Amino acid sequence: MPEFDSNHVKNIVLLGHSGSGKTTLAESMLFEAGLIQRRGSIEEQNTVGDYSDLEKERGNSIFSKLLHAPWRGYKINILDTPGYDDFSGEMISALRVADTGVIVLNASAGVEVGTDIVWEYTEKFKTPTIFLVNKLDHEKADFDKTIEEAKNHFGNHVVVVQYPLNVGSGFNAIIDVLNMIMYQYGAEGAKPQKLPIPESEKAKAEELHKELIESIASNDETLMEKYFDQGELTEDEMKMGLHISMTRHELFPVFCASAKQNRGVARVMGYIDNVCPPACEMPPQPMKNGGTLPCDNKGPVCIFIYKTVIEPHIGELSFFKVFSGTVRTGMELVNESNSVTEKLNQLYVMEGNKRINVNELVAGDIGATLKLRNTHVNNTLHEKGKQIELRPIEFPEPTLSIAVANNKKGEEEKLASAMHQLREADPTIRVEVSAELGQTLLHCNGDMHLSVIKWKLQNLYHLDVQYMKPKIAYRETIRSKAESLYRHKKQSGGAGQFGEVTIRMEPWYEGMPEPENLNVRGRETIDLPWGGKLVYYNCIVGGVIDARFLPSILKGVMEKMHHGPLTGSYVIDVRVCVFDGKMHPVDSNDISFKIAGMMAFKEAFQKASPLLMEPVVALDVLCPDELTGSILGDLQMRRGIVEGFNTEGHFTVVKAMVPHSEMYQYSSTLRSLTQGRARFRMKFDHYAPVSPDLQKKLTESYKKEVPEMAEA
Repeated sequence: MPEFDSNHVKNIVLLGHSGSGKTTLAESMLFEAGLIQRRGSIEEQNTVGDYSDLEKERGNSIFSKLLHAPWRGYKINILDTPGYDDFSGEMISALRVADTGVIVLNASAGVEVGTDIVWEYTEKFKTPTIFLVNKLDHEKADFDKTIEEAKNHFGNHVVVVQYPLNVGSGFNAIIDVLNMIMYQYGAEGAKPQKLPIPESEKAKAEELHKELIESIASNDETLMEKYFDQGELTEDEMKMGLHISMTRHELFPVFCASAKQNRGVARVMGYIDNVCPPACEMPPQPMKNGGTLPCDNKGPVCIFIYKTVIEPHIGELSFFKVFSGTVRTGMELVNESNSVTEKLNQLYVMEGNKRINVNELVAGDIGATLKLRNTHVNNTLHEKGKQIELRPIEFPEPTLSIAVANNKKGEEEKLASAMHQLREADPTIRVEVSAELGQTLLHCNGDMHLSVIKWKLQNLYHLDVQYMKPKIAYRETIRSKAESLYRHKKQSGGAGQFGEVTIRMEPWYEGMPEPENLNVRGRETIDLPWGGKLVYYNCIVGGVIDARFLPSILKGVMEKMHHGPLTGSYVIDVRVCVFDGKMHPVDSNDISFKIAGMMAFKEAFQKASPLLMEPVVALDVLCPDELTGSILGDLQMRRGIVEGFNTEGHFTVVKAMVPHSEMYQYSSTLRSLTQGRARFRMKFDHYAPVSPDLQKKLTESYKKEVPEMAEA
């Protein structure tokens, strides 16, 4: 394979809503580059990109893929990404290492919700971006409407470079207003004829040509002066202007194609090698602790791991971009995160699941290597003697939580190992073993994401798992003051057990006065791990209980606070004063006072107007304005309180507070209500009292489910 210098490596990422044709476009690019002799299709399940059994089964991309296409002296690395928001982590990691985004629009559907999502990320990364209107051969294709929507969504810096003729099943020609020529395709697509623009299209083409020149000139003073002086720009000047404007993320050219018929694809590839910036012309990479790293093949060797794939019988395949220097086979690099030295025994360029050995990769190039034992996604590896750590990828917060369990006993360790490996390959997955809820919780990004994880557990790790509704982390507290005396007495031959404790319990709040009518001997404030406080007072007078038993009483109190009297949930914000009791010279011991303290706490809690608190999340729903009515109706059914509206780009943002218990399966409901045109984000906000009816229902349910805990 020929070697390419940094100036001749172009990294593009294919972005867009599911079904826009990204994988088919990548297939046609490989065909045009001569890497494959026959183009595969999604229907025939034989594309280079969607090679996994799961993707073939589902008929859409789930994982990002790395492909490469040598093209007219350039190497184009192609990162094909999934289109659903559930797999946004795959898209974000690919976008992090790409230098140009190609946003693919479906000409029959226009700007879809997935397009808006990827646009947000190209804006965040300031990625040079082009639009490709695809599927112009579709009977419902509408190029003009798609362009109008794109300009409405993304601004007037979206500028047409090409427009199609004979849109629909007869699509066979593209007019290029950059070089003012028409490309006409035969029945088999492939190489077109270059023809003059027809008389009937000259006025439209000249108008778009003028708009293109003005857009280019407006972003560069030198070109603006030339345009004013000459009234025109040469093709080379226009390409240079486009290059500068794209690199600055100021102009977004539009091309058109039918990837399925391979019409217009080669012209897009020509534009990529002629105009799109290589990595070495992009702004230097920001480092985690300040400073930047320029992309220079003569600089210190530095690679960044953006993706990990775990392959059966092979191990971990780490995908990386060379951000500086030239990396070679056998090189030893230091992981800045853990100071471990890793040896790169193999270097590969990728064609889907096919690995091609290479000896070196220069700054700006993307490749893969095997078996980096102590290196993970977001790690920076660099040559010895340097201290370089690039800024990590920020992955989205999970939006869905589910409980996962084995159907077969004894496979808990196997499940834990599988979940760890899945987490390594997909950083958007989070696994939580909740001691509070007694469940293993899986946090991810939607129902499709959830089904993919289950498929992997069953088919790759041979685990029989089930998903269950996660329990809710309620909190228990009190609203009034109460006192309780409890005597624990047990005699079973020999030494018995005896302990009597009298306590006063009150709701705790910051700045409350000291206990009334009690002789305070000591105070301990405990910040509870689950939030809130316990303030524990020793108010014993006259030695009725030895000081050595007070820690045991506290242990009993804390044990009951771990499993509150109402629902077994954690107790928060109470003040407990131990002010009286009795002991026996022989039968009193630590366990007696621990039990007495626990039961006195329970009895006082039940008398003190107990209150169950539920977690409430702050919810933002992003949707088109016309869908807010349906969303508001659904939120009302979920006991949600709408707090207002906002706007983000072309989305209306519905802001609400919703009980966490009501958010189960919200992802599915929202997708159904809006046909996938809305999305949401949420985070814990506060605890709020539940209604008396719901408290009664939950308390009775707990007594039935765990009678022994409710009695304790």
